[in-house]
Amino acid sequence: MFITKKAISRRTVLRGLGTTLALPLLDGMVPALTAVGRTAAKPVMRFGAIYVPMGIIMENWTPKTTGTGFELSPILQPLARFRDSLTVISGVNSVGSGHPNATVAFLTDVRGASGANIRAGVSVDQLIAKQIGQETKLPSIELGLESLALVGDCESTNCGYMQTLSYSTPTTPLPVETNPREVFERLFGDAESTTPEARLARIKHNRSLLDSLTGDVADLQRQIGHGDRAKVSEYLEAVREVERRIQKAEAASAEMPLSVEAPAGVPATYAEHAKLMFDMQVLAYQSDSTRVSTLMMGREQSNHRFPEAGVPEPHHSMTHHPDVQTRLANVTKINTYHVSLFSYYLDRLAATPDGDGSLLDHTVVLYGSGLSDGNLHYGNGVPTVLAGHGAGSLKGGRHLQYSGDPLANLHLAIMDKYGVQVEKLGNSTGRLEGLAV
Repeated sequence: MFITKKAISRRTVLRGLGTTLALPLLDGMVPALTAVGRTAAKPVMRFGAIYVPMGIIMENWTPKTTGTGFELSPILQPLARFRDSLTVISGVNSVGSGHPNATVAFLTDVRGASGANIRAGVSVDQLIAKQIGQETKLPSIELGLESLALVGDCESTNCGYMQTLSYSTPTTPLPVETNPREVFERLFGDAESTTPEARLARIKHNRSLLDSLTGDVADLQRQIGHGDRAKVSEYLEAVREVERRIQKAEAASAEMPLSVEAPAGVPATYAEHAKLMFDMQVLAYQSDSTRVSTLMMGREQSNHRFPEAGVPEPHHSMTHHPDVQTRLANVTKINTYHVSLFSYYLDRLAATPDGDGSLLDHTVVLYGSGLSDGNLHYGNGVPTVLAGHGAGSLKGGRHLQYSGDPLANLHLAIMDKYGVQVEKLGNSTGRLEGLAV
């Protein structure tokens, strides 16, 4: 580690045995000129996409009115405290229909080619990562809460398209990581410390990746101001707390019967798994380890059960409701439960300082599903909401209604905010209007 007395580089890292830990943005990293009235440094923007499977009960999702005076719908109620940071978008159509195409089209705006060979399109997150992810340790991270082994029998010949949202080329799907330990060590471990042998040895002795940073942390704290010392302490404690929770899950996994298929390190409950993955996205943004992330909260055709949401029946079977009220109510409960976990993520982003604002101020998060009606497998009028302000490029506090515009038009408008100039994406017909401040 090398720190000058004039300013700390944004790329400063703490290096320990098996650890490469990037620092959050500190006051001491801001160029001196910005402190005497010159133009402030441009905030770093991040992009995230959160996918929920098998559609949403649209009558309980869509606000009844448009514009700035809209009232949150029942499913969106958990986001009430973030209302001014939300842009709810209705009336945009995906090219996807059916479970495989719902997933692949969510960020590529093309339907997957039929047959044994994967062929889709480059996804929005990867187009953005090529523009803003070259200065970070990881250009992007692709996360999920459900491994393919837990999905159950696939009902389509195109099951491969349900495994990820992200494609770096039309024929290169990027694998989703579901194990929190693997994600944690990608973010904070070095190449030598993330081998299976090193990981097992550390788990056996219950050692933290941060244990060898004590000296460097002490040196850093002596050279920075009081406010920055507090930021570093809070950040390191957040990293350590995430690692504690992973260690706890690993200890619990070691005691599980061999018949349990969840990989070691995955918490026993869906909620804790989701929160761990959300927390690691926040830490990844905070440390500038990556600026682009995706998270699949479930996979199409998943039969995961949500007793904690009051729905012990399998998710997929519930979405085939043929307007049976009890099933509609159950799917609504699952939809609302997912949104409540998304609210946790927004809360963490809003509570994390980043330059002259928060991570939520400088991020755009796309949340939605590739289907509107999971019963009929429709991709028209897909549920979509943007959260965050994109460093001042997204106003929030609005419900925007469109008339069948392609979802690809929204993607082009989002990419414009990141300086990604693409004239055509999938079935796009232009940029979606109305998103500018």
